[in-house]
Amino acid sequence: MLDSLSAAERTATLSDLAALMGLRTGDAAGGPLDAALEQQVLDGTLVRELETRFYDYRKCHFHQPAQLQSEGGFTFEMSARQLPAPLPEGWSVDSLEDGRVRVRCESLSVMLDSYREIAVGSAGQLPTGFEPGELYNSRFHPRGLQLAILGASDAVQSLGIDWEQVVAKAGPDNISVYASSAMSQLDPNGNGGLLQSRLRGNRVSSKQLALGLTSMPADFVNAYVLGSVGTTGAVAGACATYLYNLRAAVEDIRCGRARVAVVGAAEAPLVPEVVDGYTTMGALANIDGLRKVFGGDIDFRRASRPFGENCGFTLGEGTQWVILMDDELALELGAPIHGAVANVFVNADGPKKSISAPGPGNYLTVARAMSEVRAILGEESLRQRSFVQAHGSSTPQNRVTESAIFDRLAAAFGIEAWPVCAVKAFLGHTVAAASGDQLITSLGIFARGILPGITTVDRIADDVHHDHLALSLQHVERAPESLDVAFLNSKGFGGNNATASVLAPHVVERMLGKRHGEDTLTAYRKRNEAVTEQAAAYDASASRGELKAIYRFGEGLIDESGIACDGERITLPGIGGDVVLPGENPFSDMV
Repeated sequence: MLDSLSAAERTATLSDLAALMGLRTGDAAGGPLDAALEQQVLDGTLVRELETRFYDYRKCHFHQPAQLQSEGGFTFEMSARQLPAPLPEGWSVDSLEDGRVRVRCESLSVMLDSYREIAVGSAGQLPTGFEPGELYNSRFHPRGLQLAILGASDAVQSLGIDWEQVVAKAGPDNISVYASSAMSQLDPNGNGGLLQSRLRGNRVSSKQLALGLTSMPADFVNAYVLGSVGTTGAVAGACATYLYNLRAAVEDIRCGRARVAVVGAAEAPLVPEVVDGYTTMGALANIDGLRKVFGGDIDFRRASRPFGENCGFTLGEGTQWVILMDDELALELGAPIHGAVANVFVNADGPKKSISAPGPGNYLTVARAMSEVRAILGEESLRQRSFVQAHGSSTPQNRVTESAIFDRLAAAFGIEAWPVCAVKAFLGHTVAAASGDQLITSLGIFARGILPGITTVDRIADDVHHDHLALSLQHVERAPESLDVAFLNSKGFGGNNATASVLAPHVVERMLGKRHGEDTLTAYRKRNEAVTEQAAAYDASASRGELKAIYRFGEGLIDESGIACDGERITLPGIGGDVVLPGENPFSDMV
């Protein structure tokens, strides 16, 4: 989308990336890039050939089992401490000096170090040179949790309001955090190391199991970024994980359980075992499949190909975080309003023949979201001023089934050419964070009016349904005010379907004016000026590569002996505001 930005925005974006990648730092950060540096930035972002900082997919290490035989048997020496217990059948052991032994046996079962190619060579990766764990004391943290710390820190500081002020206004028990991974933390510092330790001859560490849990993105953010004592949860639903957590947050605010909700997901699935698993399922775009698609040399930059000729999806790593508030609190604090979540609908598929196959549940989620938006904004808004962020996983099956859903429902609701975007074309499939990618992209679309085209394909595949869809291969520019609502769609393994409706900021402002009055909006805009300045100052710092990750390990611990309770409220030392205990009978009609 760089070419659709103004010259100043394009320069700022590339300059920010160069600083993030460590290519320009300090006083040298900022300003136009020369041609060589610009190309280096472009080559080191988005979907591309897998970098060896993860592993060498051409020569990935594995163990080849072998059974050795010899007519005269085997004789070898080793440390006595390395002897297996019990001794294998047929082993004869003699003690030597210096703690060594001589072993005789007729056959030997061994695991030989070997290497082989993993047939998947593309992935959506963080920018080259950008390592989140280098920005704070991340010792022993799995990469997914490093991403969570950094993403949540960035969201909190981008708010432009000191978090302590948010907590004081909302109340410590009125904060919710919902975040998760879908795959868990599978690198050596998490469940990956936990499961590999015995086979590798290592011992399990005290951290691997705990840090490997899918709930850890929420747990880490509560403990080390926010210091929150409010509601928390980690909802996992395969590719729909982000929207499941978003739904929990929206429900909390709607029913009054929370005034602020922090929502996120973090996924770091670029490890050989995960790639092996998806490859064996036939889900990923492998090298042979891409050669057939491209008819020869592979363009790894275009490996993720939603709604075009494709052969599987492309895994990506990533994290996305947003902060939701009830409308009164947002106005009172002068918080920036980039949009609003109207609702999130979730439906399962019913009976299934294959757990990974799509089903009818996604018809329900999309139709319910469309129908509610029609009730909120009217027929014309739905038909003329809405767009879809497709799941767009880039598999042959998804391009048919998802396009059929959109096309049939567009016809049912009287939409002639429904714009469909597919951000996975650029980022790959970040699994738990995938709908977060859709959400953040949609907020950018609301701000600039640029609908991203599916630029990684040359044409729409013949089996895609699009009589009532606008599947553009080029970016489409529209006036931001002409786009009222985005539908975020997710189709996950196991029948985890979710669709969210997100309203544009100009729609939200109109709704707030009707509910609270123009005088309240005028006062809000005045308070927002200082907030905007503080957010801009952080953005300028981040643009120089100074992300200032929040990691408060062991800071601000609550002295439990100082907790005060009078039967109606609890006061926590060091936490602003009291926690009022529930006093109303929720079953007054029954007891």
